[in-house]
Amino acid sequence: MAEYMNMKVGEAAGVLYHRLEEGECSLNQIKNHLNMNGFDSQMALMAIGWLAREDKISLKRESNRWSICLNG
Repeated sequence: MAEYMNMKVGEAAGVLYHRLEEGECSLNQIKNHLNMNGFDSQMALMAIGWLAREDKISLKRESNRWSICLNG
């Protein structure tokens, strides 16, 4: 089961990465994009964590709005 979950989180991270190649997104935009691709909001958060752990993304917060973009 853990191996399957790691694979699904990795897939969601890949979908998210490709979306972020188009530009910065809000957290809600990311959740909506991943939902349209078959991933729930919890999986979206795990995908963000995956990419953050690999130092692929930057996160910033302005007031109550989170935005995410690719590094470099």
